[in-house]
Amino acid sequence: MSRKIHAMYFSATGTTENVVCGLASALAGTATDDKAVHHIDFTLPEGRKTAVSFSENDLVVFGVPVYAGRVPNVLLTYINTLKGQGAWAVPVVLFGNRHYDDALIELKDLLIAAGFQVVAGGAFVGEHSFSRTLGQNRPDESDMALVRTFADKIATKLTGDAPTAPVTVRGNKPYMPYYRPKNKDGVPVDIRKVSPKTNSDCTDCKLCASVCPMGSIDVEDVSRVTGICIKCGACVKICPVQAKYYDDEHYLRHKHELEVDFSERKEPEFFV
Repeated sequence: MSRKIHAMYFSATGTTENVVCGLASALAGTATDDKAVHHIDFTLPEGRKTAVSFSENDLVVFGVPVYAGRVPNVLLTYINTLKGQGAWAVPVVLFGNRHYDDALIELKDLLIAAGFQVVAGGAFVGEHSFSRTLGQNRPDESDMALVRTFADKIATKLTGDAPTAPVTVRGNKPYMPYYRPKNKDGVPVDIRKVSPKTNSDCTDCKLCASVCPMGSIDVEDVSRVTGICIKCGACVKICPVQAKYYDDEHYLRHKHELEVDFSERKEPEFFV
């Protein structure tokens, strides 16, 4: 691959990062993610303070998680600052074994609007942000093997006669509304303002504050959430003593329904 390869991602719990970096490494022809790939991690607030520009000599593997079936709306402002300037791009979305709905087509459209040429696109499965059992330990070895297959198909296209031929991905236009959970009576509920609690087991290690992608956990008092919570699960999953938890009834009902209704293994999909 003659172009410079970039792995660019928002990945609160590491699942999107694993797929994006694995794909970028495979495209760069390396067994591991080394200096052949340039990393741009915009998970934390600091990573979204500077706009990034590319050129026609670049190929960007660009990944985000799926939230409520769409690209996380908190990232739209930042994505709209990107300048593709003819760079090739591969949009990748990570979903928690339910469905990616319109996230992939939305991300594709956002990158095209930013000046990228989209050459392929993929949707992969990661452990759900709400759960430790839904999509548990994914992406796994089978998923990463499909990442390498995807890379081979992309490489074949890019060395062929039509490297920038249009790509059709699954999704609806206009996009579906953001997925909303329902209460026991089937009425949609709003869990956007729900935030995690902290129990007395907390050791004040401050890991939760260090990984919050919104910078919303007060480093001086980690039991305080001072900004928005996007329910990414980073603070809950990183806590070494399991002191972070959610107790909102609608959140917990939705979590249970996801774990029951979508327990059957879903497989990645990709388009070249």
